[in-house]
Amino acid sequence: MRSSLAAAPWHLVRTYATATGTARATGGSPPRSSRLGATLSLDHFLLRARVLSLYRTIIRGTRRIQDPTTRAETRRFAREEFERRRGVTDLGHIRYLLSTGKTEWESMERYIDGM
Repeated sequence: MRSSLAAAPWHLVRTYATATGTARATGGSPPRSSRLGATLSLDHFLLRARVLSLYRTIIRGTRRIQDPTTRAETRRFAREEFERRRGVTDLGHIRYLLSTGKTEWESMERYIDGM
């Protein structure tokens, strides 16, 4: 007797990516390589969205800085900090950086509002 999974067409077998970029399937071969690179895990995808949201919040918040030189310097600093940590893949470290970044931005925001 054959299993129903063995008879299933491979294009219908659900696959998902792990944090290392390798694929696991619910009973099949690995997925085709993506033209976009490694596939993100769900946790990485969600954290990436939170990081981008924080970055956008910071850039929008710098609009309130009156001095153009200080505004440009603050934006450059924020971008450099995000770029410097672009390659971090450890979920715990990303969460830590996100929490630290939010805390730093909130204190900077209080300073900007007091200007």
